[in-house]
Amino acid sequence: MAPAFRWALLNLIILPFRPKRIAPAYEQIWLEEGSPLLVHSRALREGVSQRLGDAFCVDLAMRYQQPDIHSALLRMQQAGVQKLVVLPLFPQYSESATGSAIARVEEEATRIGDPFELIIRYDFNDDPGFIRSQAETIRPILSNDTWDHVLFSYHGLPESQIRAVQGCLSTSDCCDVNYKPGNRCYRAQCFGTSRALAESLDLKPDSYSSSFQSRLTREPWIKPYTDFVLPDLYKEGVRRLLVACPAFTADNLETVEEINIRLRDQWAELGGAAFALAPCVNDSQTFIDAISQWAVAMAQTTAPDSGPPISAPSQLQ
Repeated sequence: MAPAFRWALLNLIILPFRPKRIAPAYEQIWLEEGSPLLVHSRALREGVSQRLGDAFCVDLAMRYQQPDIHSALLRMQQAGVQKLVVLPLFPQYSESATGSAIARVEEEATRIGDPFELIIRYDFNDDPGFIRSQAETIRPILSNDTWDHVLFSYHGLPESQIRAVQGCLSTSDCCDVNYKPGNRCYRAQCFGTSRALAESLDLKPDSYSSSFQSRLTREPWIKPYTDFVLPDLYKEGVRRLLVACPAFTADNLETVEEINIRLRDQWAELGGAAFALAPCVNDSQTFIDAISQWAVAMAQTTAPDSGPPISAPSQLQ
């Protein structure tokens, strides 16, 4: 997404209207300790810090919220960190989320004098550690009941952003034909995540599908749309629906309110008999272990400088 368009979307469309519109939604999902996103992210940071021990300095930063990236980098600088491992907590790469977070880290690092050697992980959409972590949140729900269908619902993006990705074929089978390691097409990576999860969960090809939620503008967004998919599934005979949102690592407004409240209501209105939402990986021990392994491996990619390395998860809502 071009910087000018991203700025306009955020400052002219989303921010002026979103607070009033989502205030009631936040009231429904708010935890005693705060927002689900912040609560789970802080718990993840603490778990990774304990797992890595004193050899690493671990911090948490967010693109548009507190704790902010600039403050986190200052803390790292003051702690004497010289090697900075950056782990944006977006499984699938997109310019608007991952790219934006990385750009802000680089900008803020420059502002304070470029004190770090930056080592960046851009995605982990089908990494075995992430797939194992997400499958573990889904498997108990699958085993405790009989479900007709599993729907993997991902955060949506404008079609124009996907077409701008080099190598996008813009055909119906593009995400199968064009998916390969290193491909950073967001839509292709989402379908890759679904396939990896389906294999891990032993799902039959006709028992799961993928869709995209959270459209923000009137321009075409990547399809199929989650709220459009539900009537189709019902017409096909699906009555018991299990949904997972593997575009997120922490439960948040989109998962807890948009999916577990609004989409659940839509399914009930259609006549669906059962609905369940699998949790995100949050601060599960399996995901903590995966992140810790990534951080250690990344920190060893070049000769270490003096001072401890850092694993700094960064998340955007």
